[in-house]
Amino acid sequence: MAYSLLADLILFVHAGYVLFIIGGQILILVGWIKNWQWPRNFWFRIVHLTAIGFVMLETWVGLICPLTTLENLFREKAGMATYEKSFIGEWVSRLLFYDAPVWVFTLVYTLFFLLVFFTLWLYPPHKKS
Repeated sequence: MAYSLLADLILFVHAGYVLFIIGGQILILVGWIKNWQWPRNFWFRIVHLTAIGFVMLETWVGLICPLTTLENLFREKAGMATYEKSFIGEWVSRLLFYDAPVWVFTLVYTLFFLLVFFTLWLYPPHKKS
């Protein structure tokens, strides 16, 4: 039971990571339009770029996400199939994972990284003085 809960916790952390990347970019773009100052925070922008950069590099080198690996380990230890989820876990998983060729994910992650990078360049963060 504890391993099942840990697997679901990892799944929620994974969902939060994805939300940070996608939601962060949306907020950066909205902040640019509305002239908000907080999306120009240097450390927020660097962490955001690094987060999507890590995902992009994983796909380029063919690595499985460490969060997916850890979740599957906990599911195996719980005696569950690696893709079997609890009710909530199943729905969160359906939002995160899709069946598509690997090249599709590599392309999408690379294009999203480029969007984040060019946003960083065109709408730069404030440098600390």
